[in-house]
Amino acid sequence: MSLRIAIPNKGRLQQPVLQFLANVGIRPLMSDERALIVPTNWEGVQLVMVRTEDIPSIVETGAAELGITGHDYVVESGADVEELLRLDFGSAKMVLAVPVSWNISSPEEIRGEVRIATKYVNIARRYVEERGIRARLVKVSGAAEVMPSLGAADAIIDVMSTGTTLRLHGLKPIDVVMETSAVVIGNRDWASSEEYERINIILTLMRGVLSARGKKMLFMNVPNESLERVLSVLPAMLSPAISKLANTNAWEVITVVDETGCPRSWVRPWPMGLGT
Repeated sequence: MSLRIAIPNKGRLQQPVLQFLANVGIRPLMSDERALIVPTNWEGVQLVMVRTEDIPSIVETGAAELGITGHDYVVESGADVEELLRLDFGSAKMVLAVPVSWNISSPEEIRGEVRIATKYVNIARRYVEERGIRARLVKVSGAAEVMPSLGAADAIIDVMSTGTTLRLHGLKPIDVVMETSAVVIGNRDWASSEEYERINIILTLMRGVLSARGKKMLFMNVPNESLERVLSVLPAMLSPAISKLANTNAWEVITVVDETGCPRSWVRPWPMGLGT
């Protein structure tokens, strides 16, 4: 059997997802944009290239065992899937944005009924009900930012990364509806799937890639008389690994440290040398 991973066929998440999978060791064997099911360098593992918003439903039905999509699309779809991993890319905020000309800074200041353009109709409906906003939702499938300029809506609810697109269209965010990022999802039966072992291996490798972000591995050859002093100041995730070097009175020391927290003050030549 083939294990299928559903990933975005386009959009802001596509390239980060492909790069993340490449870091895991999974690479597509073809790059034809027309292909919907793509083989990978892992025997029996295929990528299913579909719209980001369709991935939760595809995983829910079991058509793909795993999927990588946005948390916002999981919530919007209401699909019965399990979020297995929160990834460290695709972070954004879903916001309520109104024209800059509106002299308001919070949803409580909105008066009367407003038309809100959004592709997140379910999330938007719950939000306006919770906030007590009188709203008529205008469903769109493309860019919502242009709708107020066209007169098709008064405000929008959409995902914002930097805010640049909003500013270009004369809009400003006045409230955060929810925060989102890329997530790995599986259907509720993944743990009892025939593909459980391979799924678990892939998830373990994914966790390893996330844990390794911003880390460096250091290798040292340390003389016996300096070992205790080195270990007393050497950073490590848990504890350095040490092993005796053959035919010498010295040790090999290996450790993993935060790349940004590796001060130059202690990276100096020891008698037997230091390597990274």
